[in-house]
Amino acid sequence: MTPAEVLVDALTRTADGVTDVLDRSTEDDLAHRPTPDANSIGWLVWHLARVQDHHVSGVSGLEQVYTAQGFARRFDLPFDDGATGYGHSPQDVAQVRPPATLLREYSGAVHAHCVAWIGTLSETDLDRVVDKRWDPPVTLGVRLVSVADDSAQHIGQAAYVIGLLGR
Repeated sequence: MTPAEVLVDALTRTADGVTDVLDRSTEDDLAHRPTPDANSIGWLVWHLARVQDHHVSGVSGLEQVYTAQGFARRFDLPFDDGATGYGHSPQDVAQVRPPATLLREYSGAVHAHCVAWIGTLSETDLDRVVDKRWDPPVTLGVRLVSVADDSAQHIGQAAYVIGLLGR
């Protein structure tokens, strides 16, 4: 298995988790927040797709699926199109209430976009420095592992919340 195949497998597991959580959720479940400051299932799925889209587009030079395929318009959120949810307040989280169909379409489109591009990478590509602001500088491989890790954490959180609801 190549390193790119490992990354694709990790992102595919998250995509499968998104499908599972959305299949088990009602529209009300997607907006449920265990506490007023907690993230909702809908926000978590939107955010993990936004981070994948944003970060992979940033290192690939490709336009984000969110804007290129009209998802920013379809979500119609009161944020800049570049928003990923990072730094959102509880009030911001409350404004993210998309239907499961839209979350499914967007996360599926992001997954397809990401795995298609990652599948073209070689081992040497993964050593390319993509962010010199850190010490040591961040390589493409490290950035993609970070994306996979962040995605796995957020789908785990969403699965936990749907479990709290008994689904």
